[in-house]
Amino acid sequence: MDDLRIRAAGPDGIDAVLAFWRLAAEGTSVSDDRDGVARLLDRDPEALLLAERGGELLGTVIAGCGGTSRTESGGGRRCSLYRLAVRPGARRQGIARALVAAAEERFAALGGRRGDAMVLDENERAHHTWRAAGYAPQPQWSRWVTTLAS
Repeated sequence: MDDLRIRAAGPDGIDAVLAFWRLAAEGTSVSDDRDGVARLLDRDPEALLLAERGGELLGTVIAGCGGTSRTESGGGRRCSLYRLAVRPGARRQGIARALVAAAEERFAALGGRRGDAMVLDENERAHHTWRAAGYAPQPQWSRWVTTLAS
């Protein structure tokens, strides 16, 4: 694992990330396009973390921080994890855990107090990964969404 490098993605890597998600990620999102990722990087250049070995992209996670949360006592930053994906042939090597740890370090440096992971209900493999990283589902919450015009 010593040769694994985790770094923030740059605008020049958007196409490679999109191709990687088609290969390694479960499901799709309305923002999984060039414009959506470019907007993310414009707003928060350090949010999209990449795991690489020998120049090969092996994993990603989006570690985004928003404003203060009114639901936590004393406030705190909203820290959300999305698009945790690892190349199929490189799974079970600690890459996901290294990405989550890097995201958590980022959150702590930004004053984050809680990390929320977006995980598909049917993605059992992801459930095991997130539980191993210390995350648990909160059955009292449901995610409500709408697609906004671009």
